Amino acid sequence: MLRVQEICKEQGITMQDLAKKMGVTYQALYAAVSGNPTIGKLGEIAKALGVNIVDLFTENSQESDVNGYVKVKGTLYEVHSFEDLRKLLELKS
Repeated sequence: MLRVQEICKEQGITMQDLAKKMGVTYQALYAAVSGNPTIGKLGEIAKALGVNIVDLFTENSQESDVNGYVKVKGTLYEVHSFEDLRKLLELKS
């Protein structure tokens, strides 16, 4: 689950403010956050918020495993932890 709304609240801004900062409509931002955003879109959101992409994801302290796949520039990677995701994103940026 993405933490975009939570990060906005921590920074004292609204999702509407974030959308304006990104140059997109609120509806487009909401659709991206609620759907299956691309790594590029996640990068844009993270940049606008001044955080790392990995910070956008919820990390449950009781169970910090992530199980899924991330497609970066046409290559599909299997990810099992936040550390895997962090390393992958560092390599690809």
